[in-house]
Amino acid sequence: MSVSPTPSRPEDWWKSAVVYQVYVRSFADADGDGTGDLAGVRSRLPYLRDLGVDALWLTPFYRSPMVDGGYDVADYRDVDPIFGTLDDFDTMITDAHALGLRIIVDIVPNHTSDAHPWFVAALASPPGSAERDRYLFRDGRGADGELPPNDWESIFGGPAWTRVPDGQWYLHLFDPAQPDLNWRHPEVRAEFEDVLRFWLDRGVDGFRIDVAHGMIKADGLPDVGDSVPAGQRQVELLGRARLPYFDQDEVHDIYRAWRPILDSYPGGRMAVAEAWAETPQRLARYVGPDELHQAFNFDFLDATWSADSFRKVVDTALAESAIVGAPTTWVLSNHDKQRHVTRYGDGALGLRRARAAALLMLALPGSVYLYQGEELGLPEVLDLPDELRQDPAFRRTGESRDGCRVPLPWSGDVPPYGFGPVGGAPAWLPAPPTWRALSVAAQTGAPDSTLELYRAALRLRREQTAPAGGSTEPAGVTWLEGEPGVLAFSRPAAGVAELVCVVNFGAEPVSVDGYGTPILRSQPPGPADDPARLATDTAGWFIRPVTG
Repeated sequence: MSVSPTPSRPEDWWKSAVVYQVYVRSFADADGDGTGDLAGVRSRLPYLRDLGVDALWLTPFYRSPMVDGGYDVADYRDVDPIFGTLDDFDTMITDAHALGLRIIVDIVPNHTSDAHPWFVAALASPPGSAERDRYLFRDGRGADGELPPNDWESIFGGPAWTRVPDGQWYLHLFDPAQPDLNWRHPEVRAEFEDVLRFWLDRGVDGFRIDVAHGMIKADGLPDVGDSVPAGQRQVELLGRARLPYFDQDEVHDIYRAWRPILDSYPGGRMAVAEAWAETPQRLARYVGPDELHQAFNFDFLDATWSADSFRKVVDTALAESAIVGAPTTWVLSNHDKQRHVTRYGDGALGLRRARAAALLMLALPGSVYLYQGEELGLPEVLDLPDELRQDPAFRRTGESRDGCRVPLPWSGDVPPYGFGPVGGAPAWLPAPPTWRALSVAAQTGAPDSTLELYRAALRLRREQTAPAGGSTEPAGVTWLEGEPGVLAFSRPAAGVAELVCVVNFGAEPVSVDGYGTPILRSQPPGPADDPARLATDTAGWFIRPVTG
């Protein structure tokens, strides 16, 4: 893979940015009601600046009944009272910009809340009305229309259709409280273009587009039928099956209309897609100079713990980025996925691997998306009481994403560990007793802590992979030979040097001779360890001069 420098124009900030995902409900609670809020985000901005990230991605904070954690939006132009006010947002973004932090906000265009004024009006209007045409209402099948219009299933389990009292059905690919919009309706398209401008005018630097591949459904809403084998009919938001409600060609018309809006604002306003397609070529269509800037690389998140798995994912992602001429993205965890500390193994093993994976990810060219708490080494909370779980999928499937959404531990020895003010309400989800040792306060200044590892890695990433030149080509890596089970690559560093990243996935320590001068390890060598060798399930960074 050829190597090229990262572009250095300020408007291209997103091409190499480290973006920190803030799940607003669980980040910081300023008013003591047990739920995180925008004032809480504002109060912790210095922490994020000092951590070394470039931008924040805020999950939805809009007015919402909170059936799906805010991804059921009732008003796209206002802040829900549990999160604060528009003034709170304006103050927060002003402070963020003053600290050199950019702000990306979620936009949820596939569906609204059933409390949105449009859907309330649709239910109050007759079949065939203009109000219903903004959504996907259809007559049912069967003698009396008692059967759903087709065989589509909800991502959250069960049918994707709900019947209303007058006999018609409406489509919801997620919860019944999240009716899908009809994106072939010009009023829907005009509305969201105006929503983009509303937030751009308030200074947001970009958008994360929820279900970016789902807004257009195939003409006629055909059955899935036999297009997916019977044993593979489980509905996935991010799967590779060819489905009539995902990745339809017409969806690209939407983004070709959005890009000029983004480009009309100064400072490099951008958009990143939560999208999946059946082939790399189809996914690449979402990214380009006339559509979106980035799409999440979920293959990296799903890689198994092996050198071969990660090598394949990195090669594929870099090849895809070359197709569109834009850097790829890297992500290990998010609000919809079990935390990678837990995915990689139990207890200390999972944390050890997670720390190594962090160095691997942060050494790669492109942009990185960190999920709040991964810098603390937080594991998934697996034993939440059922009565406290709020994920709508739990009620329909028994599976829950709440375990990765437990509020962050900031300080103290007892829950909620500084999440809210002293004397405030309990956090909306409880943190386990073991988290007292994982709080920001407990880890700050502790040289071997996960927090200090992230701080060091982010500082070195900024120093050693400083933008150079003016290339518009996406950067790549050069793979290096190593022992079995070792993944090693180099990329340009600041000056006449290169950064080398080595990850030992094997069962035995390996020599690091020849890789250069060590600058960081995911796990410090123990008293009995040979510092000239890299222990199993660990990673190291090295600097060496460019030769030849």
